[in-house]
Amino acid sequence: MIPELKKAVWTPKPDAISSPSHYTYSGFETWDVIDAWELGYNLGNVVKYISRANHKGKRLEDLQKAKAYLDREIKSLTSS
Repeated sequence: MIPELKKAVWTPKPDAISSPSHYTYSGFETWDVIDAWELGYNLGNVVKYISRANHKGKRLEDLQKAKAYLDREIKSLTSS
């Protein structure tokens, strides 16, 4: 009797440039969400920093960066 072969599962290596793990942990690429929601520069950065805050090791710093970009967006809306 010939033993049954198990099918190997290919898992791609993490790509630190185009798909870093701190942006893809949930199955959604952060930049795809930013594009789909048409957020633009400031709000896109807010989403970027919030989405990685718990996954890159600098939670407070990422949340402060998100706040800085949100403050810039609010300022741009109130200073016109």
